[in-house]
Amino acid sequence: MQAKETLFADLVQGRAQQFQVPLYQRTYSWTEEQLRQLWTDILEQAELLESGEKASTHFLGSVVLAPSPQNEATFPRWLVVDGQQRLTTLSLALAAIRDHIADAEPDEAVRIDEEYLINKRRNGSDHFRLLPTQADRAQFAAYVRGPLSEQAAGGTVAAAYRFFRRKLVEAADPAAPHDVFRIEQAITSRLALVAVTAERGDNVHRIFESLNNTGLKLSEADLLRNYLFMRLPTRGEHVYETYWLPLQDSLSNDELEQLMWLQLVLDGDDRVRRQDLYAAQQQRFERGEVSEAEIEAYIRELYRRGALFRRLLHPEEEVNRAVRAHLHRLDTWQAQVTYPALMLLLDRRERGELDSRDTARAMSYVESFLVRRMMCRVPTNNLNRIFQAVPGQLPLDVAVADGLHQLLSAENRFWPDDDELREKVRTAPFYKFGRGHQRKMVLQRLEESYEHPEPVDFATAQLTIEHVMPQSPGDEWLRMLSEDVVDGESTKDLHSRLQHTLGNLTLTAVNAELSNHPFERKQGLLQGSHLEMNRRIATTERWGADEIRARADELADRAVALWPAPLRGVGRAERSRDWNLAHQVLAALPHGTWTSYGDLAAFIGSGAQAVGNHLANTPGVANAYRVLTSEGKVSDGFRWTPQDVGEDVRARLSADGVRFTANRAADPAQRLSADDLALLVGGAEDDQADGEEEAAQRIAESQGEQTHADPFYLQLVAENSPERRFFRQLAGDNSPETVEAVRALLSRWEELGGDIYHPDSKFTGAILTLNEASATGSWVSPMGLTPGCGLGGTAYVGSFTDRTLRAELLRRLNELEGVDLQERKPGRGPDPSFRLSVLEKDRNRELLVETLTWFRDRWESRDRN
Repeated sequence: MQAKETLFADLVQGRAQQFQVPLYQRTYSWTEEQLRQLWTDILEQAELLESGEKASTHFLGSVVLAPSPQNEATFPRWLVVDGQQRLTTLSLALAAIRDHIADAEPDEAVRIDEEYLINKRRNGSDHFRLLPTQADRAQFAAYVRGPLSEQAAGGTVAAAYRFFRRKLVEAADPAAPHDVFRIEQAITSRLALVAVTAERGDNVHRIFESLNNTGLKLSEADLLRNYLFMRLPTRGEHVYETYWLPLQDSLSNDELEQLMWLQLVLDGDDRVRRQDLYAAQQQRFERGEVSEAEIEAYIRELYRRGALFRRLLHPEEEVNRAVRAHLHRLDTWQAQVTYPALMLLLDRRERGELDSRDTARAMSYVESFLVRRMMCRVPTNNLNRIFQAVPGQLPLDVAVADGLHQLLSAENRFWPDDDELREKVRTAPFYKFGRGHQRKMVLQRLEESYEHPEPVDFATAQLTIEHVMPQSPGDEWLRMLSEDVVDGESTKDLHSRLQHTLGNLTLTAVNAELSNHPFERKQGLLQGSHLEMNRRIATTERWGADEIRARADELADRAVALWPAPLRGVGRAERSRDWNLAHQVLAALPHGTWTSYGDLAAFIGSGAQAVGNHLANTPGVANAYRVLTSEGKVSDGFRWTPQDVGEDVRARLSADGVRFTANRAADPAQRLSADDLALLVGGAEDDQADGEEEAAQRIAESQGEQTHADPFYLQLVAENSPERRFFRQLAGDNSPETVEAVRALLSRWEELGGDIYHPDSKFTGAILTLNEASATGSWVSPMGLTPGCGLGGTAYVGSFTDRTLRAELLRRLNELEGVDLQERKPGRGPDPSFRLSVLEKDRNRELLVETLTWFRDRWESRDRN
């Protein structure tokens, strides 16, 4: 290989020649961010030329070239191994200059064309000095031939050309003009390149791998694509146009990489990680002599499965109604972990091994497996392994759907049976399980099971989860609940045990109106609901413990019918799992804290008496002595294990930082509720949606100023996670009302299906995001929040390029009282923002939620259209 510094003019001028971007290269992908930086560099060099100053050239980067297989002595052709983005961009900039001067300086326009863009006496594809990869070739050729009259032409090539046309108009501003020919000279003679030229015998693919290892990162899909098409010297064009280009057009690069990984899994490799995709597939191909026909067969199979994979990404493309419904629900669940099993089912159906009815039945097992495990609080940390193993472990001697049922029912899969599901529905704090959208989907499916003649359109209804008995009950609620207390249990413990159970939860569009009102007020609002489950609640005379349990039993019956059970014969591990969870949370109790039997019982979905019996009869449970009565006293039934006999419990508690009041009771400010316990072992449910910062804030509010010296509070907030940094700074720089308003806003955004990204960097904030359904596979953000740095927090409008959408978003935001946003000038200044204190007003929060709902719907509609 030879390397030398050169200029764009020296590289492309002279005799007729062509630079070919190979099939295996990624498409042109420079965005406006890179274009703006390049334009700044070009203008800087143009100004130096105009001033006559002597200065060094600006280094643009490298270009790696290799002789093309179609090379001719009279017409050299070069493969652009690396640097196609730079060459394409500079060529488009020169095409824009040519078209900018065409009317006033036609001869100069012809000169630019012939020196840099075309081979004058060559026809067909040989006419172009630069020949991009097939996906970009037609549009690039159109712009090189002349300006397109259709300004709406899309794509990155068109966007780059239009960028330069726009900048050339700006550069001609009489107030600060730039000479267009100086700009041309800056592009062709002031931007330095290092041209690295390989010889004919060099292994071009090894060059790719070397570039990837030295910072010019290629994705696993890029590497595999490069490898495949370098192994297709004679069939490459046909395979690319017939299979690869349609596949590449239908999937983003990230989705294509996921499909390649799934193909490996479906072919039986149940241990390969996605980040090892390229090495694993390369190893499979190099175990023996692989012909072009075998490479083509692999790509053809990838193309076939790509159509199946799109149904997982876009369930509306599935024809069969029952299968489509399951795919929609699994997509709503965000169950990407199940893709190996779902792809297997769709693949086997296409091969004729099962029909759509059995496909839907098999998918019901997958859905039930996820839902029942979430409802019964089975940890999710092994789901990847479980579903990746499905293609390789599926029994061969039974039908596919029955085999999947059998495989997921294996004892080590922990698929809860009907008895366990009923008990958890009745006793477990469902509201603290899984993610918000998953809890909402469970309630939606339960509502659908009533088969109302005029069902609610859940796609458009703005529904949220409501606690019928509120989380912060007033005196009327507590008086009613006191009538249901038995066995000496306190009203507070009974409320704590029942508030988050499924029997006390419903869906409503009037969450704010329901609030903490007495049940009689809620009855009237629920009676007018279009949801059958709400009408049934409204017909109940009162809403206490018996009514909540009765409704839980009714919903449990429906859940059992909706989500199939595992095959019989599977041993129940529910009890050992529950007590193991209790042991985990007790071991995690921070210094200076205690909990009660009732709190621990509410956390695991059991009873206080059962918890007391278990701790009394189970030796070796860490911190068992820190479980006290609800009054903070040591239980009369507490017994030390043999090795601890004789030690004073209060002395041990004092040594652990637990304070005592004048009446010898443990300080109630140090008591951890069931909600606080749930946050201590959030890792047991790795999809837990409720952040630990909520516990820190709640404890801070309940304990007052002295909380900041409390060990538990310090332990929760001192860990420097992005979420905790945000909420800690938010609380320090804003009023409690603002903090609560922000929490409510973020909660509503998650209920709308959005995500919240806390940057893991020096910047502290919360960015509201949506997963973008476009080919980019990235996300879009309507707004972000910063906590304040002592000045009061701000909400700023996110950066995205749809100007019409952005203008309407600003207009809607300006309807909030105290908000007056002006769009920033392109490329200048920060994004428009307003103070978070504005959100303290209820009406402002309502308007903002309406605006975010509009944005979500508009953006999703934009992607579909």
